Amino acid sequence: MGSHVVRTPDIGEGIAEVELVAWHVKVGDMVQEDQVLADVMTDKATVEIPSPVVGKVVALGAEVGKLISVGAELIRIEVEGTGNTKETVATSPPETVVPSGASAVVEAPVTSPAPAAPAPVALKNVPGPAAPQAPTRPAGEKPLASPAVRHRAWELGIELRFVHGSGPAGRILHEDLDVYLASRGQPAGTVRGSAMYAERHGEEQVPVIGLRRKIAQKMQEAKRRIPHFSYVEEIDVTELEDLRARLNAKYASSRGKLTMLPLLARAVVLAVRDFPQMNARFDDDAGVVTRYGGVHLGIAAQTDAGLMVPVLRHAESHDLWSTSAEIARLAEGARTGKAAREELSGSTITISSLGALGGIVTTPVINHPEVAIIGVNRVVERPMMRGGLVVARKMMNLSSSFDHRVIDGLHAAEFIQAIRATLEAPAMLLVE
Repeated sequence: MGSHVVRTPDIGEGIAEVELVAWHVKVGDMVQEDQVLADVMTDKATVEIPSPVVGKVVALGAEVGKLISVGAELIRIEVEGTGNTKETVATSPPETVVPSGASAVVEAPVTSPAPAAPAPVALKNVPGPAAPQAPTRPAGEKPLASPAVRHRAWELGIELRFVHGSGPAGRILHEDLDVYLASRGQPAGTVRGSAMYAERHGEEQVPVIGLRRKIAQKMQEAKRRIPHFSYVEEIDVTELEDLRARLNAKYASSRGKLTMLPLLARAVVLAVRDFPQMNARFDDDAGVVTRYGGVHLGIAAQTDAGLMVPVLRHAESHDLWSTSAEIARLAEGARTGKAAREELSGSTITISSLGALGGIVTTPVINHPEVAIIGVNRVVERPMMRGGLVVARKMMNLSSSFDHRVIDGLHAAEFIQAIRATLEAPAMLLVE
């Protein structure tokens, strides 16, 4: 028998180290050629590392969450024959599967346009399958699960050690979370002393690793380096919503249905023509602001893997329907992990929308090194005074943040007022 060492491959782009975010095997497992061994994360993507050989895992090179240098030993596999006695680097090309938005993130997650995470089973008295037996795992052994499953379990408050895994080697899948949720539903009731009011003393330590660590680092860096100031304006979108309804009634079947987002994107594109300082990136190390002719619009999107910002390149060259189609394509690519790396970086100004959960006011964090971000709050119908009469109007706030080192408050206000003027007279969106 021999030993084959798989080393951390050079993924390119000058990357010297990667973060280990998941193991797909453990010591003692038999692996096949091309079987995925581990997931590692760079600044831009999560990459699967396949096995170049058939054999038995005898040693793992690091714990999840650790940084590993390129060329360092990742895993050792016992094989037939002499193995790679020179311990050459695995040559199987890594496959990018879950692009990370760590290079372009904003504070608030969005519900539009990106599809939400897989819908959990409702936590109420719903008939479901019998509760599976708690997995019998050796003490200290971590359950196998992808980063997306771990993130969803964390959001739902589920301890994975109690979840039965139906995947290969006991790997926990999204379906296993659904079964666990359905089986642990509590009987309805309001009597104290029942399970509904039982004291809970559990604790769980959740390592901040992978995409969540990248987001944390990006947010900390943005807030440390950029002196933010926010400006909030109320916009009457009654006519805008009426126009959208009429356009959808006439063109939805042939051109696709419009949401609010492409209309807002177009308003931003038109406004930056008069305020080019907003469509810019600030290199504070060099002391240089670069203003761009093309509007590369970042659209913050929530995915199973975390917050990402796919980029609509040259938004100024798209009409409302092509803007809508491209946003939908980018959001789907981010959600499924198929977005190309270049589609997740290079934005010059960003929109962050919380959709129906938008609240009244937000204070979005600027997507460093950009200088402005447009935050969209929810649309609500409220009584307003018009011509001395109280009428129902659809109102929406824009909560936007700016880099005060290079953007003055007056110019920020004028920029948002330009967007407001266009949205309140929405025919201007269709006129050059």
